[in-house]
Amino acid sequence: MTSPESAPKGGALRIATVNVNGLRAAWRKGMPEWLGTREVDILCLQEVRAPDPTVHEYFDGWHVLHAEADAKGRAGVAIASREAPTETRIGIGDDYFATAGRWVEADFALEGGRQLTVVSAYVHSGEVGTPKQDDKYRFLDVMLKRLPELGEMSDYALVVGDLNVGHTPLDIRNWKANQKRAGFLPEERAYFDRFFGTEIGWRDVHRDLAGQVDGPYTWWSQRGKAFDNDAGWRIDYQMATPSLAAVARNAVVDRASAWDTRWSDHAPLVIDYQL
Repeated sequence: MTSPESAPKGGALRIATVNVNGLRAAWRKGMPEWLGTREVDILCLQEVRAPDPTVHEYFDGWHVLHAEADAKGRAGVAIASREAPTETRIGIGDDYFATAGRWVEADFALEGGRQLTVVSAYVHSGEVGTPKQDDKYRFLDVMLKRLPELGEMSDYALVVGDLNVGHTPLDIRNWKANQKRAGFLPEERAYFDRFFGTEIGWRDVHRDLAGQVDGPYTWWSQRGKAFDNDAGWRIDYQMATPSLAAVARNAVVDRASAWDTRWSDHAPLVIDYQL
């Protein structure tokens, strides 16, 4: 267990999530400059695609939890925090995904004896009619079981990351053309109906704070003029138990100023929680 001195102070907690599309490449392209200005307390990464020693080297001075995928150059998730977690876990609870590098959990002690659990998750992109889509559905099935468990074990629980599904037409600029494509299939979106509906009861924090507007998008295809035209997808989430969602105060997508200044094809989603 951490001492009271290592628990987050002052009530305010800034949590950011981003798919870095390869940590080493993102680092070369300007990620440290972004990170140096954002005063992030907990940073969750997906698609790290780097060996464990490299992740710890880049985040020297942080507390790092990293799950490297067995498949070389694929997936990988991490949680880097300013304060030490009290407990960490790797994997979503299904042995099939034990070495997939797609789910890590960290518990943090808050003032007043409360506990916050943060998860960095990377859901499969999927591909219609292939085993990749089968794996995606299996992972989402396990999420249906794990979310209620997280809600029971902690005062506050938060799952963030690249979940690779746009929940509603507001989440994809060209949604009509993508209804038969992985990422916006009715079967995939139905899982999010359950996550955010009465069955599971979690909240889509970014959507709650942004309101019923298009986007704000977090990923843009590298093809064509998708970024310049803001033809994006909102597939990076911070989804929280109601108690935590109730104290969320501000959400920002750190969209790059221009295509050639990006250090990932995703943009960080940064949310402040007044705990």
